[in-house]
Amino acid sequence: MLAKSATPNPSTVLGRQLGEELRRLREAAAMTTSQAADALDCTKGKISRIENGRVTVRLPDLTAMLQAYQVSDPGLRERLSTLARKANRRRREGWWNEYAPVLADTYRDYIALEAMAGAIRTFQAQLVPGLLQTPDYIRAVTVASRQWQTADEIEKFVQVRLARQERLTGDSPLQFWAVLSEAVLAQQVGGPETMKAQLRHLLAVSAHPNVTVQILPFSRGAHASMFGPYVVLGFPEDGALDVVLADNPTGSMWFERETEVARYRELFDAARTTALSPVESRAVIQRRAREHRP
Repeated sequence: MLAKSATPNPSTVLGRQLGEELRRLREAAAMTTSQAADALDCTKGKISRIENGRVTVRLPDLTAMLQAYQVSDPGLRERLSTLARKANRRRREGWWNEYAPVLADTYRDYIALEAMAGAIRTFQAQLVPGLLQTPDYIRAVTVASRQWQTADEIEKFVQVRLARQERLTGDSPLQFWAVLSEAVLAQQVGGPETMKAQLRHLLAVSAHPNVTVQILPFSRGAHASMFGPYVVLGFPEDGALDVVLADNPTGSMWFERETEVARYRELFDAARTTALSPVESRAVIQRRAREHRP
């Protein structure tokens, strides 16, 4: 069992991500906090607060820091600038803002990070991942959660999840890799017709070149990931830090420290190597789909 980590305030997740990346860049440039402070003409305390995500980073300061750290990669500079703008505006930009009344802060932070991610790896013990869910499956999960009371709220949440799925298509689609417990295929979410359609959709989307789905069968026995679902978000530039979101019945927990994130990478690697191959997994999904009968 993983040791419990302190949970950062959801509203500061983006700032903490930016600060941690700036710290790594400073260290890669072999600069101390004092030297960085001299370059920005500020105090060491300000550099520390930026790196800890405790204060917002103005774009002029970010530009000065990247120049001081000799960061010339235009893609990395642009992504960090985008991250700074999102952190400073506290998720006020982005299509998800119009759905704010039905979205928790943690979920909005997650969508903001997902929008910038280049790759996602996830293990799910009970549910099909949100990016692979059908509308009827989403509705059934939303009703069962009891977090939304009215039909209008439920439909808005469905719209949010379907909008998120656009990350799997387009010019730069998200690389998505999911390992699912066999229980995900057996769980009757929304009834047999909904499940049959969901599993057929899972087969269809898993045929996309940027989507990998593996099933971890019951026959493989106990495994380290069985204690709960998690998502590892990766970003496209070299040296970018991963972020982990782990769910539990009372909420979600962010993990950003390298040692914690590395542990989740190990968990996922163990799950994917224990699971069936993608080809074998498709055969299991097909069989399970046939078993869901009215």
